Amino acid sequence: MGIDPGAKIHPMAVVEAGATIGPGCVIGPFCHVGAEVTLAAEVTLKSHAVVTGLTEIGQGSVIFPFANIGDVPQDLKYSGEKTRLIIGQRNRIREGVTMNTGTEGGGGITRVGDDGLFMAGAHVAHDAQVGDRVIMANNAAVAGHCIIADDVIIGGLSGVHQFVRIGKGAIIGAVTMVTNDVIPYGLVQGPRGMLDGLNLVGLKRRGVAREDIMALRAAFQALAQGDGAFQDRAKRLLDDVAGQSQYVRDIVDFVLGESDRSFLTPG
Repeated sequence: MGIDPGAKIHPMAVVEAGATIGPGCVIGPFCHVGAEVTLAAEVTLKSHAVVTGLTEIGQGSVIFPFANIGDVPQDLKYSGEKTRLIIGQRNRIREGVTMNTGTEGGGGITRVGDDGLFMAGAHVAHDAQVGDRVIMANNAAVAGHCIIADDVIIGGLSGVHQFVRIGKGAIIGAVTMVTNDVIPYGLVQGPRGMLDGLNLVGLKRRGVAREDIMALRAAFQALAQGDGAFQDRAKRLLDDVAGQSQYVRDIVDFVLGESDRSFLTPG
């Protein structure tokens, strides 16, 4: 614990006694760092950033002005118990972003992975579990207890309802309200969050093989147009999944996994 001598702290910043500040950290003017905060090496806090609570920030992350990271949950059931916020490496947390610690009822930890971009005004609520390389555009909000998998993009002014899961590689269009689970690689858009297809642009940008994309298209059609409930269609896909691509298996595993919400289904 303590402040590494290699850290650069502006004389007009407030770093409370007990905080751990790693080597190469830069803390700008008018920042406030709480007593239970841990900043790994080479974290940068630009002016007026606030990091408080039992919060850990991973190496190389940058927090921009007026972000408030690690404050108490916006949950009336919260009664002051010790809960945590853990943020991974190389995140870019832009102006006005808020990320809260967890709640006792939700497991006690809000977690953010590596290499994310959280644009101005974005919000990550208590007990959310956010994966790697996630992008949340301006004023997007993720409610409590959500699970946001790797490589998800959430468009500006969009909201994700509590307990929703968004599968890896999915994209949520701007100004969209998501109230149900989203399959991996799904494309969701519209005011009430309709599942409109696959995130083909994202798949191609990541260099996914053509045969995998064709397999995903066929699987999506089977889920969209087959008989029975959505999970029943996924179970039928499971019979053929041994010969399918890993991307199709990702969807089947997701649909058949445990959830507190129903699924967005193709219109």
